[in-house]
Amino acid sequence: MANAIKKILLIGETWMSSATHYKGFDQFGSVTFHSGADPLVKALADTAFELTHMPAHEAIEKLPFDLAGLQAWDVILLSDIGANSILLHPDVWLRGKTVPNRLKLLRDWTAAGGGLAMIGGYFSFQGIDGRARWHRTPVEEVLPVECLPHDDRLEIPEGFSAVVHGSASHAILKGITGEWPMLLGANEVRLKKIEGVEVLASLPAEQGGHPLLVTGKFGKGRTLAWTSDISPHWLPASFYEWPGYTTLWRNIVGWLANS
Repeated sequence: MANAIKKILLIGETWMSSATHYKGFDQFGSVTFHSGADPLVKALADTAFELTHMPAHEAIEKLPFDLAGLQAWDVILLSDIGANSILLHPDVWLRGKTVPNRLKLLRDWTAAGGGLAMIGGYFSFQGIDGRARWHRTPVEEVLPVECLPHDDRLEIPEGFSAVVHGSASHAILKGITGEWPMLLGANEVRLKKIEGVEVLASLPAEQGGHPLLVTGKFGKGRTLAWTSDISPHWLPASFYEWPGYTTLWRNIVGWLANS
């Protein structure tokens, strides 16, 4: 059925920060939980896409350990979560036990027909100081791009507007018109020179022309890289309040789900 519900899993896009407050002689600490998922959650609301958000700290233990568990989802979006959060389950990190490698399971799930995407951020692709650590992993095998072996952040405080290469009739670009709002950064990646990889948008030439939105195939599945963010700071409010943001992300998950 064309209108059947498609189940989408967003993994990551949360963090916690710790602060120390000084007031004269005295001091106290505070811890704050943050989520950057709200714009995407809002964009997919009231659609045929049923989105589940799995925060980064929950994914460590809750992401399934078998292919059957992953097959509950049509599309999986990895956003601002490092490979270690999926590799180092407490049984491994604290107890020295073995568990299935969930990066390999994500690869196999995609090959079997799933739609996998990586969304940019400080802990996406290779990330800040290279700590996201997706380079040379089974997930990198799936993506239409290669991660660099070092810090890959492109900080562009003056902003840039995407250069769109794909046809307006492409399923992901359909219904999006005019110039895209400014973005403030992205992860630098390398295109894979393999069949099926298509660059739909990039940074402008004066900012290196690096890939921004890339699609590909892996086995029976579809794969995608969006190298900027889905919320601040790289993606300002002016972008997620733009009507094209909602259209773009509904199109992306629809394409990944092959719906």
